Amino acid sequence: MAATSTLASLNRRIVECELCPRLREHCAEVARVRRRAYTEWEYWGRPVPSFGDPKARVMALGLAPGAHGSNRTGRPFTGDGSGDFLYPVLHAAGFASQPAATSRDDGMKLNGLWITSVARCAPPGNKPTPVELRNCAPWLDEEFRLLPNLRVVVCLGRIAFDDLLARERRMGRLKTRSEFAFMHGAEYRLPGELIAIASFHPSLQNTNTGRLTRQMLLKVFKRARKLAGS
Repeated sequence: MAATSTLASLNRRIVECELCPRLREHCAEVARVRRRAYTEWEYWGRPVPSFGDPKARVMALGLAPGAHGSNRTGRPFTGDGSGDFLYPVLHAAGFASQPAATSRDDGMKLNGLWITSVARCAPPGNKPTPVELRNCAPWLDEEFRLLPNLRVVVCLGRIAFDDLLARERRMGRLKTRSEFAFMHGAEYRLPGELIAIASFHPSLQNTNTGRLTRQMLLKVFKRARKLAGS
């Protein structure tokens, strides 16, 4: 219970973060204007907290909240096309209690998985700046510290992959990243006990074009479960 309450406290501090004025202004403006399909919604419009099982052995590391997805619902990968693709895969892999993710109150539970991102606010054009990523880095560092059972990190997209390697260098565990190439399905054993698996991001750009298929992503998460021993 101590880990649960500490992670909950971390999430509360994430929600209150005001370090990046550009991102805060963008999220607030999107929440004010809203998309026509969601005019009846009260948008979250704040930094999006992480979500999952405090005993997780697997982490799914994404890029950032979607403007009309997580920035609307307040939960990672919930309410947009990426989440509509991801959660059925997590359900099939045994990590999610149900295949559909629509809101924070839909009853979704995760088992053995923690979902987070390298940026906690929806960025314009889905492109956080290097400074904004650095501002968010301490949140991820603290999450790793508070997830003692973590064994595998599934990096959803190149930026998440690069950010994980940057963290390893920041922690003094990695001198060079030259041997770590981003390729879908690539596995790397990092210094210590962590294993990183690279995956294409479940964005509509990737899933609608067939660059990432359901079977490809399901294979990644089944492999993560096997490697984690969960």
